[in-house]
Amino acid sequence: MGKLVVIEGLDGSGKRTLAGVLTRQLVERGARVTSRAFPRYGESVHADLVREALHGRLGDLTDSVYAMAVLYALDRQGAATAIRADLATHDVVLLDRYVASNAAYGAARLHEDAGGRFVEWVRALEADRFGLPSPDLQLLLRVPTAVAADRAARREQTEADRARDLYEADRDLQQRCAEVYDGLATSGWLGPWEVLDDTSDVKISALLDRLFCR
Repeated sequence: MGKLVVIEGLDGSGKRTLAGVLTRQLVERGARVTSRAFPRYGESVHADLVREALHGRLGDLTDSVYAMAVLYALDRQGAATAIRADLATHDVVLLDRYVASNAAYGAARLHEDAGGRFVEWVRALEADRFGLPSPDLQLLLRVPTAVAADRAARREQTEADRARDLYEADRDLQQRCAEVYDGLATSGWLGPWEVLDDTSDVKISALLDRLFCR
């Protein structure tokens, strides 16, 4: 059975960059690696509804933190069988965002911390009720909110069809989300965490050793 590794962090924190680095080095070690990203825009009707809502095209849907969280959760639930199949045929399955992102952003919108009711509700929904596979390792990319926002803005300029959504444009929300992420990592929510201060100082060898020595 393969290892499920999740990369978490704010928009613009460098998740895709880290995923690429990890994939290359894992392959160099002879590992069979595959990756997925959430939300699954263009693949899942629930993810596409999320995107439409975040760009103001579904009325007041985004006003409900719980309604948005259910859409995110249903997107992952729809991929659960495929993730299990990936784990059966690969050594490592890398996910760009997973259950913790739902907990962090929702709690931040409600001005709750990592020990609040919303985080527990997400765990009960996605881990218990939906039975999503548990992560073997969650990597939190921790960067200053301003740095992440600037990167997200530059990405928007280089991707013709990419516009920042309501969450990305709210810097106060991003800061609160970062604080919830820190709390989740500190408490070991849903499994082991490793906190990385930006991708420029990632000790890849140590990460890989930790992963394969579990």
